[in-house]
Amino acid sequence: MAHCQTLSPANIPSTDHEMPQTMPPPFNILLVEDDDGDAHLTRLALREGRLLAQVHHVYDGLEALDFLHGQHVKFNDAPRPDLILLDLNMPRMDGREFLSKVKEDDALRTIPVVVLTTSDVERDIDASYRRGASGYITKPVGMDQFIDAVRALDDYWFSVVRLPGKQPI
Repeated sequence: MAHCQTLSPANIPSTDHEMPQTMPPPFNILLVEDDDGDAHLTRLALREGRLLAQVHHVYDGLEALDFLHGQHVKFNDAPRPDLILLDLNMPRMDGREFLSKVKEDDALRTIPVVVLTTSDVERDIDASYRRGASGYITKPVGMDQFIDAVRALDDYWFSVVRLPGKQPI
């Protein structure tokens, strides 16, 4: 089941329910993560960074592809994400296969995909970049380090880098 959460400096929700808002957030993030605890930590870290973003959470690569193609009724109005945060080890379709499919698809290949995973195995890092990952972050063990890593991620992707169709904040 997909979850959607709006994160903003003025309105920091504590649940996964979409918050009503008067203007759409400037950035959409697709979080592909099968572990609810890791997904929660990622959302917490994004809130700590005070990034104005809509976070859409799906649980595996198949559900992520459905989201990206609007192939399920719950994803009919799904926005195109500005960034995909991708775990590697998931059921049904893992992050490796999902990454390959996204980068082979002309309509999706320009979406940056950052691998955010517990694996620090060199072959996973190498394979992710060969498949077209825009970055690879190993999830730190401690919450403070994890918040710092996600804050650096959102600073880079949403403050430094220019994404197609988006104005810098």
